[in-house]
Amino acid sequence: DITGVIPLMVVSDYLTEIAEASMEQVVRLAWSHLTARHGRPGGMDTEDMGFVVLGYGKLGGIELGYGSDLDMVFLHDSYPATASTDGHKPVANDVFFARLGQRIVHLLTTRTPSGILYEADMRLRPNGNSGMLVSSLQAFERYQLHDAWVWEHQALVRVRPVAGDKRLMAGFEACRRHILGQPRDAVQLRAQVVEMREKMRANLDRSNKGQFDLKQGKGGIADIEFMVQYSVLRWAHEHPRLLDWTDNIRLLESLAKADLLHDLRAELLANAYRVFRAVYHRNALQELPGLVSMENLTEERNIVAEIWDDLMLTQVLTGE
Repeated sequence: DITGVIPLMVVSDYLTEIAEASMEQVVRLAWSHLTARHGRPGGMDTEDMGFVVLGYGKLGGIELGYGSDLDMVFLHDSYPATASTDGHKPVANDVFFARLGQRIVHLLTTRTPSGILYEADMRLRPNGNSGMLVSSLQAFERYQLHDAWVWEHQALVRVRPVAGDKRLMAGFEACRRHILGQPRDAVQLRAQVVEMREKMRANLDRSNKGQFDLKQGKGGIADIEFMVQYSVLRWAHEHPRLLDWTDNIRLLESLAKADLLHDLRAELLANAYRVFRAVYHRNALQELPGLVSMENLTEERNIVAEIWDDLMLTQVLTGE
């Protein structure tokens, strides 16, 4: 990475694969510990774990950098609801899965002589920090369809299952496609996405007279991500192939292929995104904040801001 032999996107692929391999092992260790104590959850196929780890954010978008934390949600698929484990110290299935989730977080975040494995961020689960650590797939789908905010659907655009039960992974993918494939009112959706972006910028943008915030500044990373997420939510019910990917570069390519975003715009946004991420990545490697001189990256920032104003702040939308 430092010598430039491996490009940034491949470095992120490798870092994401390391995280996924680590998560698979952590889940196995936690599962082994809990089943030795309580037995396997009752009422389930002996081949199934009935548990899956969903990767959100950079983990879901295959864009991990050095020092990235893991945004995750845990789901289980346990029937019947009243079943218990079959060990010598049986507990209800939902208690078992809650303890499994706690054990996974403990293994990830325990400090060792080499430090911790990863910081775990569980705030994106249904109902946030006040919600259950592990939800059922059915409860997750009900929440997303009836109670979730638009920003939660935006976050779902970047979600992938990264560890756990293969059958439940497939079940989640069908659930995700159903939720994101719902028809939406374009004008209302755009207004909600813009409102959330403005709130986020007001609270998180660290730009000042001399420095630009690569992620939250106007014309930065988050503006590109919000445009991509808006576009996917806007058109996924007509173009389900938009749901095949979770990373921004391939989502931009998919939008261009479907003629929903002009080829040149998609290319300009993808190039700017790569440039911003490369600088952000290099800062992280040097343990520097995600800020650059206000004199830097002006061309990329202006391009992103111009496309944002046209796509999100006017009534003219491609395809309408």
